Order: sequence, then structure tokens, then C-alpha cells
Amino acid sequence: MEDKQKFEVVIVGIIFDPKEKKILIGKSENDPTLPEITWCFPGGNAIYGEDVDKTLKRNVKAKTGYDVKNLGAIFSKTYPEKENLLAVYFLTQVFEGEEKPGENLTELKWVSPNELENYFTTSFHKKLKQYLNELV
Repeated sequence: MEDKQKFEVVIVGIIFDPKEKKILIGKSENDPTLPEITWCFPGGNAIYGEDVDKTLKRNVKAKTGYDVKNLGAIFSKTYPEKENLLAVYFLTQVFEGEEKPGENLTELKWVSPNELENYFTTSFHKKLKQYLNELV
């Protein structure tokens, strides 16, 4: 099977703080999936046979220090930068833990939804932007 026919799936957590109306993003270094990425929502590759909710929570905990509540899938997209990559986005909220960047994230930052696009160097879908702006 050619590489073009293989599909990679990442599970992404959008961590929303409803009190502060902010979303947590992480500064990425040496991302193996999208090397050109700078800031991102925490997440990681789906693992064959592992429950998606478990994958989401494990990756978010490893990258942020937070245990999160999964509020459901809100968006999915492929990237113009890497067409064989599918990202599935889940809205989450923190319920426990202490903020600590981990794995390939070197810094964490809470930003308002309307600031997000200023941090991202990869494509930011207009429907995702609209959804996140409507959270506040």
C-alpha cells in the first residue's frame, strides 16, 4: 500500500474554561506529525484498538497535566499541509490536575477564542473558528 493510501488520525482536545472563557493551547516542538506546527490544541495519534475517549484523556493528561471531561466531538478536518491526516476535535473541560507542559509541548497558554488564529501556523478552519467564538 502506498503512503498516499494510508490515513493517520489524531485525537485533539479543545480544553475550554467556561468561567474565564478561554481555551488552553500548547507550544509544540519537534512534532512528528506536523513539523511546521508551533501552537496547537493538545492531542495525539489514535491507536488501533484503543477507545477514542481513553486516547483523548491519556494524551491530554500527558501534554497538559490535566484530567479532562470529554463533552463530545465537535469538528473534524484534513490538513492541506498533510492530506492523509485526519484530526477529530473534542470539546473538553478540566476537572482535576495541575497544569504542566509535557511530551512535545514546552509551554501552555490560556487564550480567548478570537486570539487563537494568531498563534497557529497551520490551517485554521473557518467553521472551527466560528464554533469556538460562539462559546463565549
